[in-house]
Amino acid sequence: MSQADSGQYMKKPVFSVIIPAHNEEKYIGRCIKSVIRAAGKVPCETEIVVVANRCTDRTEQIARHYGAYVVTNDKKCISSIRNSGVRASHGRIIVTLDADSMMSLYSLREIGHMLGSGKYVGGGTVPRFDRVSLGILCSGLYVAINLIPVMLRNGAALSGAMFWCFRKDFDRIGGFDESLVSLEDMDFAARLNSLGKSRGQRYGTLKKSFVVTSSRKFDEFGDWYLIRNRDLTKRIFSGKDRQAADQFYYDVR
Repeated sequence: MSQADSGQYMKKPVFSVIIPAHNEEKYIGRCIKSVIRAAGKVPCETEIVVVANRCTDRTEQIARHYGAYVVTNDKKCISSIRNSGVRASHGRIIVTLDADSMMSLYSLREIGHMLGSGKYVGGGTVPRFDRVSLGILCSGLYVAINLIPVMLRNGAALSGAMFWCFRKDFDRIGGFDESLVSLEDMDFAARLNSLGKSRGQRYGTLKKSFVVTSSRKFDEFGDWYLIRNRDLTKRIFSGKDRQAADQFYYDVR
């Protein structure tokens, strides 16, 4: 694992893991450590790029402590935040991971195998919450049902949580759409899927690996919040409602 704080690498990395982070001192350490452990299972160099977004806590210090290269982006736009991390990175394979999530041990190895096979343009993985309740399960079902029309417009139900693809393909589709303030992940997946189809490749979902993500949104708002506030949920699903995105994402902490 390279010491990334200086921005200099002894060898050009193969994997670049991009982690957007807004006041994530509670989670960023365990997130980075999960990447370091996964990097130990691949015979190549891995870099970690943390994009600090309007941080007022110890997120940056903790990230540097674990060897991540830290850049800043103060926009209230997760697409812009992720894209700036990719621009600051050097690897041939791009992986995006949220700061409150942890990748499983063999994630990078499986990504390398799937991309190396030539059968896949890239893809996502399956998330698991760090706690489950009836409210969380019902909320997940409610979200899935309401996303079906969006999925049909995009042509498929595609996995997300942790995206991965070759840098050249990330660049070819223009990265994440910075005109979107939500649903940017689904849009990215749909465009990556379309690129793959044009070349006879599939959009993949990691079969053995996964991410564990925090249930903090439910901790903050309540396990039934999305169902009790259905109007806000539908506005978030529009992808372009700035007020709704700020209320649920950018101005929470």
